[in-house]
Amino acid sequence: MVEVVIGGTKSARAGYSFEQVAIAPQRRTRDASEVSTAWSIDAYKFETPFIAAPMDSVVSPESAVSISRNGALAVLNLEGLWGRYEDPAVFLREIANVDAEQATALLQRLYAAKPVDVDLIKNRIAQLKESGITVSVAVSPQRTTELAPIAAASGAEILVVRGTTVSAEHVSDSGEPLNLKSFIHDLDIPVIVGGCATAQAALHLMRTGAAGVLVGFGGGSSHTTADVLGVRVPMATAIADVASARRDYLDESGGRYVHVIADGSMGNSGDIVKAFACGADAAMIGSVLSRGTDSPGGGTHWGSEAWHATLPRGERHQMKQVGTLDQILNGPATTGDGTMNLVGALRKAMATTGYSDLKEFQRVDMIVS
Repeated sequence: MVEVVIGGTKSARAGYSFEQVAIAPQRRTRDASEVSTAWSIDAYKFETPFIAAPMDSVVSPESAVSISRNGALAVLNLEGLWGRYEDPAVFLREIANVDAEQATALLQRLYAAKPVDVDLIKNRIAQLKESGITVSVAVSPQRTTELAPIAAASGAEILVVRGTTVSAEHVSDSGEPLNLKSFIHDLDIPVIVGGCATAQAALHLMRTGAAGVLVGFGGGSSHTTADVLGVRVPMATAIADVASARRDYLDESGGRYVHVIADGSMGNSGDIVKAFACGADAAMIGSVLSRGTDSPGGGTHWGSEAWHATLPRGERHQMKQVGTLDQILNGPATTGDGTMNLVGALRKAMATTGYSDLKEFQRVDMIVS
C-alpha cells in the first residue's frame, strides 16, 4: 500500500479511479459466444450482472419490467415518486423541463409535498410481482426498520438498503440506530447494503449477514458528495479493497460468499468492465440507463441525494438519449462511445482477454495508465 506524505505527520493513501487503470491484454483469447455473463445472488439468477439503481430517473414500475426482461435486476425506490404519487408523470415532465438553477428546489418541494404512502408501495410491489420479474426494492437506512418489513410481507424478494454511506456501527444520541445484524437476521429475504468504500467498513457490513455490499462513495455522475462533504474514494481502489475484504470474510466465516457490487462512477461500458476486473461481482448502474429513450427521467438524471431537505449532495443532470433500454443493455449499438450494448461490451472484453466467466475475469491483469 503506497502512502504519500501530505505534510508534517499527515499522510494519505494513493487511490486510483477507473480513468487511471486499464485492463492488460492476455496471452489467450476466445470467442465471445463462449463467454457467460450470468450472475446469481442467493436463490436468484440473472443473465447479466447489472442492477438498475433505485433512482426515479431510471426505475419505474414499467421500466423495471423492461430492464428485467433484458436479463438484469431493477430496484424500485420505495421512498421515491412512485412511493408517494399514484401517477407521477406530470412531476417527471416538470423535473425534466425546469431550468438547472431551479431544479434542486423543485426536487426538494416535490419529495416533501407528499409522504411515502404505505398502501401505495404495497400496490407497487404487487404490480411488479404480477409482471413475473424478480421484485427488488430499496429503502434508506433511516426508514429501513419501518418500511422493510412491509416490503417483505408484500412480496419483495430482494431488499436494498442504500445510502451515501451505511455503516455497521452508527453512533447516535437522537435515537436508537439501525442494528443491521439483528435486522437482517430477522428478515426472510436477502439484503444488499451500502455504500462503503474501504475494506474495514465492508468487512463490518459483511459480518451483519448481508448478501451483498454496495461499493461507492460520492462518485456517481449525479452526486456532488465530494464537493459538499469532501469525502470520496476513487472507485478502482475502493472495489479492489472491498474485494480483498470479501476474501478475508470468506476465510473468517468458513465459506460464506458476500457479493461485491460496484455502485457509481461508471459512465460507459469501459468503466463497467474495469469494475469487474477490479473484483466486482455485479454493477449497479444509473446514469448509463438514464440515457434510454424509454427511461422515466425523460433525458434527465438525479438521485435521492439531490432532494435532501437541508443538505443536497446531488444535482439533476441533462443526459443525451441514445436509444431504448433494450439497446443500451443488449444492443445493437449505434454509437461508438460505450453508452450502448453494455452486455456485449462486457462479453467482448472477457473474450478478448480469454476469460469465460465473471469470477475468472476478476483475476485479469491490470495496469496503471
